[in-house]
Amino acid sequence: MKNDIFWVDAFSAEPFGGNPAVVCVGTDGLSDAQLQHLANEFNVSESVFIAGGDGEYSIRWFTPTKELALVGHATLAAAHVVLSVLEPDRSEVQFISPISGQLAAYRDEANVAIVLPADDPVASEPPAALIQGLGRTPVSTLKGRHYVAVFDDPEEVAALEPKFDVLETLDLPTIAVTARGNESDYVLRFFAPANGVPEDPVSGVAQCSLMPYWASKLARAELTSRQLSPKGGEMNCKMLDEGVQIAGPCCTIFSGVLENC
Repeated sequence: MKNDIFWVDAFSAEPFGGNPAVVCVGTDGLSDAQLQHLANEFNVSESVFIAGGDGEYSIRWFTPTKELALVGHATLAAAHVVLSVLEPDRSEVQFISPISGQLAAYRDEANVAIVLPADDPVASEPPAALIQGLGRTPVSTLKGRHYVAVFDDPEEVAALEPKFDVLETLDLPTIAVTARGNESDYVLRFFAPANGVPEDPVSGVAQCSLMPYWASKLARAELTSRQLSPKGGEMNCKMLDEGVQIAGPCCTIFSGVLENC
């Protein structure tokens, strides 16, 4: 069997920035074990597998070690492939996830935009493993889809040296760390060691929790965020009735054909 594959840097207009995702097309005939083997072989933070046409595609996401319920940057990368290569005359596409349901994506000027479900994190006492794993005590902690650890200063967020072996013992596998920004409305880092991704370079799914939090704090529906990972990236976010819109550029590094899988 042959399948088209695309290596895409999401949330970056230039090569080697943002967050890479491998988009594999036409994989509905592959088993779960084959998909997991491929994601392990690709060895990026997340790979995405889509199948379909006429503006509607099934979608699944895998890290090198497990399947995930939802991944933002890989969905953006998949939308980029559909709208720029597979169906370039379309302006929008619907993805159907067996876990997360229907997800919309569309062109947004020079960018691609996706809409992810909004989270409603609630105030929580920080678990000991969160404080120990981050090496600092947040000024506030929330719990929802992710743990959200809020700090006063973006420099505190940038300076964190997490103990991933401690963070992966938490009852939630993902941790979004954030602070009010200087050049952007807010900054973040995103850790998911229990999912096989110690630090995500640029995370769309983190915005499911962070955008509702900061939109409420800053009393604005449109915000910019900057990820303080080594690669870094910027996202334009908007609160909609149907969820959180996240927009950014994508850049295809290479494409090819997957054989003998």
